[in-house]
Amino acid sequence: MRVGVFSAKRYDRDSLLEANARAEVSHELVFLEARLSPETAPIGAGYPALCVFVNDRVDGAVLATLAAGQTRLVALRCAGFNNVDLGTARRLGIAVARVPGYSPYAVAEHTLALILTFERKIHRALNRVRDGNFALDGLLGTELHGSTVGIVGTGKIGATVARVLSGFGVTMLACDLTPDPACEALGVRYVPLEELLRAADVVTLHCPLTPDTRHLLDARRIAMMRQNALVVNTSRGALIDTVAIIEALKTGRLRGLAIDVYEEEERLFFEDHSSEIVQDDTFARLLTLPNVIVTGHQAFFTDHALRDIATTTLQSITLFERGAAVPNRIP
Repeated sequence: MRVGVFSAKRYDRDSLLEANARAEVSHELVFLEARLSPETAPIGAGYPALCVFVNDRVDGAVLATLAAGQTRLVALRCAGFNNVDLGTARRLGIAVARVPGYSPYAVAEHTLALILTFERKIHRALNRVRDGNFALDGLLGTELHGSTVGIVGTGKIGATVARVLSGFGVTMLACDLTPDPACEALGVRYVPLEELLRAADVVTLHCPLTPDTRHLLDARRIAMMRQNALVVNTSRGALIDTVAIIEALKTGRLRGLAIDVYEEEERLFFEDHSSEIVQDDTFARLLTLPNVIVTGHQAFFTDHALRDIATTTLQSITLFERGAAVPNRIP
């Protein structure tokens, strides 16, 4: 099948070409650097399948253009699908598949890396040592052991975070619509979200972005949280109301924020803007705060995860081409 791959970076090409060479059935992969949007959608004409990423727009206007161009499958090389208008896709007869099961360890380990970096001020220490400053003033850390960590969402990634955290001697609370018995066996106690926010020293978000979870942490819920709590987000940026959390960080209501995602990241992440002035004033303001750590949506970015994503994506395309059931198809 001829597949147009939008938002294709070098690492996407490498991983997809490697997986394609190993596959039982190979596909004709055409790599497109552009992000999918209403303006670039006509480029997708003539491709029976398109492969897209988290910040590609697959809204109603885009889908209408793709359907007119005979696209029959949109394969997401990611787990989240909040960027897809599923109702319109169904109406137009375009199938949508995703990669729900790529290495949960990648995101879970990055989550722990953010927590430990913040708690032990490793990011500050690195800069100091490079300047020849070995003084410890201002580097007093906080031990994770003995603290309470709240995990919002215990799907594959949240459950993996719980398993890793279980070795740190922390009290673990969780909130999810469906409690996981394996997490409970680790000592995780499921509580309502409000109770978790009031009790946790660290709150880490691992739930999908839906209309119900958009701005899950808004001004009202942030006000419920413990004084000096740390918020971590490696899931989707819009789970947090950025303006509200900046105010809480400025006033000392929260101890800190460590994020790998941002609600307006589409205009920033995955590109080199180092020679430009960032035009997003809210994001620029966030970067000025000393109690904030930001990484650019790299939590998923490991060799294992890229192999898993490429392999699963191509398998879905092969099954669809054969007319077989696609396990990762979104209903």
